[in-house]
Amino acid sequence: MGAARPWTARVITLLPEAFPGILGLSLTGKALEQGLWALETLDLRPFGEGRHRNVDDTPAGGGAGMVLRADVMGRALAEAGEPQQRASWPLIYLSPRGRRFDQAMARRFAAADGVTLICGRFEGLDERVIEHFGIEEVSIGDFVLTGGEIAATALIDATVRLIPRVLGNQASTEEESFSEGLLEHPHYTKPAVWEGRAIPEVLLSGHHAKIAAWRRAEAERLTKERRPDLWRAYCEHHGRDPDRDHEL
Repeated sequence: MGAARPWTARVITLLPEAFPGILGLSLTGKALEQGLWALETLDLRPFGEGRHRNVDDTPAGGGAGMVLRADVMGRALAEAGEPQQRASWPLIYLSPRGRRFDQAMARRFAAADGVTLICGRFEGLDERVIEHFGIEEVSIGDFVLTGGEIAATALIDATVRLIPRVLGNQASTEEESFSEGLLEHPHYTKPAVWEGRAIPEVLLSGHHAKIAAWRRAEAERLTKERRPDLWRAYCEHHGRDPDRDHEL
């Protein structure tokens, strides 16, 4: 019986040379070398039409830009291998109109066997291929990029770091931002005083319960100030009134 296949990111792109990029450096790069995860790129260009391997065409109904063809992408997906169980291998199109990527989604992807990511270009992807394959659309934010490669890199990085042994300290992933629906508390290290600013005394007290309470209070304060949307969701989950928590 062979070794289990590592978690795999399969990327369909017109720019395969963009990978691994920064994913090949630091902790994700080390984990890639160690075989804790795998990266596969599939160049979309060879699946194009005609002598020039065209992958796009003008939008039906007119308008600016070009649209990735359904038949071209269909052939690429056939080559990549259509996942039988989407829960174990999500098929994702990086798109600004998709559902916002978050930590919960990263955990879901990390728990799968792998993901197939479609990096868009031009004006987008023919809607019929999205409907036919039941592709999940994911956005990394309310802005537009020139292509999906940067978004795919961000998604892979956020997901790979949740794979066991990649970071080496699982506690760090449990305490960081968004793990409990809150932004992360502030961090400090030596020197004890810098430019007249001292580390909060509670962090030097050695009293673990007080330190934990301070960190929780700071995480709640920052979340309420900076991300009211997350704060409301957090309060709803914990049965708290976000408008009555005036002082944390």
